[in-house]
Order: sequence, then C-alpha cells, then structure tokens
Amino acid sequence: MTTHESLTSAELHDRPAASDNAPAAPDGPTLSNGGLNIRGLHKVLGGRTIIDNLDLAVKEGELVSLLGPSGCGKTTTLRMIAGFLEPDSGSIEVEGQEVSHLGAENRPSAMVFQNYALWPHMTVAKNVGFPLKLRKMSKPAIQAKVDAVLELVSLLHHKDSKPARISGGEQQRVALARALVQEPKLLLLDEPLSNLDAKLRVKVREDIRNIQQELGITTVIVTHDQEEAMSMSDRIAVMNAGRIEQYSTPEALYARPETEFVATFIGSMNRVEGRFHDGVITAGPDILGIRPEDVILGDSPFAGALPATVERVVPRGHFQEVYLRRADAQLRSFVTGEIMRPGQQTYAAIRKAMTFRDGRLVAEAGAAR
Repeated sequence: MTTHESLTSAELHDRPAASDNAPAAPDGPTLSNGGLNIRGLHKVLGGRTIIDNLDLAVKEGELVSLLGPSGCGKTTTLRMIAGFLEPDSGSIEVEGQEVSHLGAENRPSAMVFQNYALWPHMTVAKNVGFPLKLRKMSKPAIQAKVDAVLELVSLLHHKDSKPARISGGEQQRVALARALVQEPKLLLLDEPLSNLDAKLRVKVREDIRNIQQELGITTVIVTHDQEEAMSMSDRIAVMNAGRIEQYSTPEALYARPETEFVATFIGSMNRVEGRFHDGVITAGPDILGIRPEDVILGDSPFAGALPATVERVVPRGHFQEVYLRRADAQLRSFVTGEIMRPGQQTYAAIRKAMTFRDGRLVAEAGAAR
C-alpha cells in the first residue's frame, strides 16, 4: 500500500523562527509594565457596538496582528490605540503610561496608514523628515535622522525622488520610515500590504518583520490576510464582532483553535456536521473540523481508511487540493507526489478531527477535553 504524502501544518504556514532572546508568548493577555496594555476597551458608533469590552496585552518588542474579517472592529481598535478615535470606556497604556486622554500627536506611537499618505510634491527625504520639522528640529539633525532611517529601509538612494517615481513597495517603506524616524515606543500599521501585488507583499512583509526585529519595537498590525498574520506575528488576536475570539501564537491558533470561527478563519478546514468515532463520521448535532492535511489518501486499503472517489483536483503549485467523497462525507485533502485525477478511486482516512459544540471546541479526534 502506498500512502500519498499530505502536507503538514508547518509546511503550510512556514515562518521564520523567533529569536532566542524573544520573550515567551503564552496564550491570553498577560499584563506588564512594558509594551501595550488595553483593558475594557468599548466603542459604540452609529448606535452599534463596534468594540465590546476588549482586553489586549502586547509585550515589549513583540509583533502582534489584529486579524479578522471586514467589520470586526480591528481598524477601530487600532485608531483608538493611535489616538484618532476616542474610546467610550477603557484604558490604553503604552510602557505603563496611560495615554487614553492624549491626542494622537502626543502619544508615544506612530502609525503607517493603508494608503501611505505621502505628499506627492515632496521628495522621499522631505516626506520622512516632515514629522521632525513639525517638532522644530534643526535641519542638520533632521537630515542625519532621515538618512539613518532611509538606510535602514534601504531607500537612501531614493532620498531625492518623488513618491510617483518609486514603486508601491518603496512607497510603503517610505511610509514606514516616516513612522520610524519619530522613534516611537509603539508602531501601528493599518493593512500595510493591501495595495501591493502578491509577490511584492511577500518581500515587503519580510522587510517589515526584519526591521521590527532589528529595532525591537513593539508593533501592532491590522490585517484581514491570515497568511500575512501567520508569517509575521509573534501572536495573533483573532477578532470577530468586536471581540477577541482567541489570542495566541500562529502555531497554537492553527493546531488548537478554541472556537469554530477561529478554526475556519485560520487555514483551510473541512467543516462537516456529525460525530467522529473510530475514524468514521456518523450523524450528530456537532460540527467537525478536519484539516485537509489530516485526510490521508492511499491507493489500497489501510487502517482506518474508507473507499473514496476523487471529484475535483485543484493544482496549488507544489501540492494539489483534492476534493473527494467518502460514504460518510465530502472531504478535501492536500496531497503531494502522485498526480490525482477526477474519477480516480482511492482510500481516505481521517487522522484527526476537532469537535465543536455551540461554537466551542469540546473534543479532538473523539476524545473529550
């Protein structure tokens, strides 16, 4: 019997390992004097609760993503952290200092906006130096700081260029440099890669992560892109309807989602109604979550496998997404190796299933928690 190789979660969500000196990242909000601490944040807009009693703690030097679908409240949260929107209640502390009463210009934070907000008539150097000019710094001091930060983002050779003369990725780095030149204690980024094409997004997110780690600056990023969050973050706060559903490391969110929402939002998931017992799905009121890489295929019978028919195959580069039907369910599997075809007969076993009841995880592979 030959079992086709399925991709592991590590292969699906490969990201650079954290530094040996990086702080531990336990689940849940751990409050401390450093970094960012939010308690009981609440905001109503247009008669609708946008943020509902939100708590969040970001350790000093940590990069955290606020991840969720459109309308979940992540950008509203970031704007309150930055000081562009006043919370109805709650506290926001940066390195132990309560900043809720301060305007954006007086907070120890700097924000990179989604549209970069660069002045087209100014050179790159003048765009970056503008916040320092507002602080009445001397021209030599501004030039020195601007040159240093442009070198950090590898744009010193473009200091005299106008934004229209450089690429989208370079414009994004100009906006990042303008934030960093202010030497903030907290860096905030709102969908920083949304205006870039797919290939450039990968390059720029690596640049942002490398610079963030080099500076050791506490950073919060808003994104709706799970791949972006998984590849960059020390921890991710998955938001839904103004609340944080789960706050944990990328690895923990993928391997052990606490809610059905997190399970389906992070990575790919087979969602099946029923119960899982001895490798078989039977009728039941629960919701099963089965990762495609936990559906194992083989060309002859093996332990736990049932006959299955391949219904559709979607090429995904170095692997195939295979849609198949067993007697008890329709499933997807991620397969490398042999090319599979619609109509092909195979055998499929389920290695692991998560059981959700009332939206919460209650069991894995049929074993009660």
